[in-house]
Amino acid sequence: MAARHHGLGSRMGAVWRARSAAWRRRQTLPWAFGLSALAALGAAAAPLEPVTLVLHWQHQAQFAGYYMALAKGSYEQQGLQVQIARGGADVDGGQMLRAGRADFASFMLSSALEARAAGLPLVHLAQVANRSNFLLVAWQEPPTGAPIRELSDLDGRRVSVWPGSLRTPYLALFAAAGVRPVILPQYTTFSLFLKHGADAFAGMRYNEYHTLLQSGVLEEQVRVFALRDHGVNLPEDGLYCLAETWQRRAQTCRALALASLEGWRYARDHEDETLDVVMGYVERDQRPTNRTHMRWMLKVMLAAVFPGPGDDWTVGRLARPAYAQTVEMLTRYADLRDAPHYEDLVVNGVPDEPR
Repeated sequence: MAARHHGLGSRMGAVWRARSAAWRRRQTLPWAFGLSALAALGAAAAPLEPVTLVLHWQHQAQFAGYYMALAKGSYEQQGLQVQIARGGADVDGGQMLRAGRADFASFMLSSALEARAAGLPLVHLAQVANRSNFLLVAWQEPPTGAPIRELSDLDGRRVSVWPGSLRTPYLALFAAAGVRPVILPQYTTFSLFLKHGADAFAGMRYNEYHTLLQSGVLEEQVRVFALRDHGVNLPEDGLYCLAETWQRRAQTCRALALASLEGWRYARDHEDETLDVVMGYVERDQRPTNRTHMRWMLKVMLAAVFPGPGDDWTVGRLARPAYAQTVEMLTRYADLRDAPHYEDLVVNGVPDEPR
């Protein structure tokens, strides 16, 4: 009997202890959930880090990925409040970096190497455009002289070419083809070509060439030489910052690079929405362009960012062979001095294998 009472007491004690523990859990759980909610709210309310990205030209679809990273919240998800500043002939992105008025900048690789040789301590965070879009466009039937069908037909002919680092690929092309044209200066338009003051002009596939077609010139009236088809295939647009910025704010640099590439992926998958955003930028700046031209530009740029069949690059990465070719070309044709080793320029801005 005593044993039964002892067993019953033990069981009742166990029940009481279980009920007490359950009561304590019920009292504790609301506090735990409340603390979790407060922690989440605090994380969500964490201040975004303000940064400025300056482009190397005026607003256009060439920079669509950055616009979409901003519009769709990719930068914000990485903890960044990004301001995108336009570039142009009147904007020196390198000087903005040096003066602290910008944290990041887009440069063509050749321009970045020349700026670094001139004393601007740039580092490379991500390669955006891996395919060259440089073209040489010639009249098939110029008003004087023989027809132009091959590069060799440009020997002794008047060709307008941009100055600075944008001239270097053309000098390499002429040297490789054994052509010695009369080089004329070209700036922001190709009006000299339209007026037959030049037999050929320098252009980008995504911009000047399509502008030429929109001006009324027919495709069959011109001969187009893509520099990449003649062995001059230099990587173009990339993301850069000062070495000091990378050393002090590496996580911020990675965040900007990764979010920017995510913006390019969104632009690839949502072209019409991207064009709406692009047109907002160009219309705000009252740029003389149109949606048809921006659509062409976007499609050509996407083909330079994302590899297709036969392409051997990785999204966001600058390949060593492409870098070496660029350095060799600038050294030979633009008197580049003190080009940095690949490891000194290219930092780990895109740490994970891009999708």
